[in-house]
Amino acid sequence: MIPAPFEYEVARSVEEAVRLLGEREDAKLLAGGHSLIPAMRIRLARPGTLIDLGRVEGLRYVREDGDQVAIGALTRHHDVATSPVLERHCPILAHAAGQIGDPQVRHRGTIGGSVSHGDPASDAPGVLLALDAELVVAGPDGERRIPAAEFFTGVFETALGPQDVLTEIRVPKLGGAGWAFEKFSRRAQDWATVGVAAVRANGGAKVALISMGGTPLRARAVEEALASGADPRAAAERADEGADPPSDVAASADYRRHLARVLVRRALERTLGS
Repeated sequence: MIPAPFEYEVARSVEEAVRLLGEREDAKLLAGGHSLIPAMRIRLARPGTLIDLGRVEGLRYVREDGDQVAIGALTRHHDVATSPVLERHCPILAHAAGQIGDPQVRHRGTIGGSVSHGDPASDAPGVLLALDAELVVAGPDGERRIPAAEFFTGVFETALGPQDVLTEIRVPKLGGAGWAFEKFSRRAQDWATVGVAAVRANGGAKVALISMGGTPLRARAVEEALASGADPRAAAERADEGADPPSDVAASADYRRHLARVLVRRALERTLGS
């Protein structure tokens, strides 16, 4: 199908993007476009103006900054997946980025666009949640940081305001801590039917679930069980507590609950040892 009519603007800076968002009605930011453009073609999204961020300088990088790694929002998935800095300090994010879509998607799609889209089936948001990442946002009142736990607020909804631009993602250096990323999809290159990200922390693990609710979720019941001395298999039995998985063409809610328990067990065994 053909998108509804829209205006098109090119932002040359973050400040200009923030200004245009305030001046244009129903404006949307365009980064890689792999989620927004298909939605526009079937008219699920009908922005009045597209503001293209592709020519904004200085938002494509992966670099160390103290005990964190800073990632520019316009960094392509391919560059996240192949970053030596992330491979050394936060390999779970590099690994997960390499599982996104196909090479064409990874060479065009951006981590910031994926995160801002707020799709509960996306890989990167779940990994960022398990990492307790920070998201740096520029808006009309300046810059602020939002914890990943507060960023995802609903299905395709985030804490970004109408004039906000995500500029950077900051993840901790893991220092050799164990980790695992598990994803089950019906077909190669498909969205996750269920995904799990786990990172060793404080003798246990931080665990996040993908496609198990309206947002990526922390599996708090699993984390509590581990903190109380449960082994990975016993803790994984609580994986679906507090989740609200959908039933759709990919899987029923009950199947997703079962799959979450299986994938969490695998992730914990790899992260903590069986």
